[in-house]
Amino acid sequence: MADADDVRRLALSLAGVVEIDSDGFDFRVDGKGFVWSYPDRSSGRRVIRTDVAVLYVGDEAEKQALLLGEPELFFTTPSYDGLPFVMVRLDAVDEKRLEELVVDAWRMRGEP
Repeated sequence: MADADDVRRLALSLAGVVEIDSDGFDFRVDGKGFVWSYPDRSSGRRVIRTDVAVLYVGDEAEKQALLLGEPELFFTTPSYDGLPFVMVRLDAVDEKRLEELVVDAWRMRGEP
């Protein structure tokens, strides 16, 4: 099981990462977000959830592979339709898998 502190530790260990001031966590590389706290709008108002991370996954094919292959870890919402991002439930992911996801997102966003 992982948490927001694990996300922060992993993200900040990577080169060129900047943490943006937010109510949760929000990390950028080369000015592009690669992992941040989930802004839940299901209640009609925006609530920052630090138990869920939004991750950049590169493209729709990878997004669908994650959603279909590991539905216990990943989900999406209509506001992310057509966008290369998934949400990961931090309490369902182990630290090794989270590290893999964060590093992959960082690599994809940091390359020119």
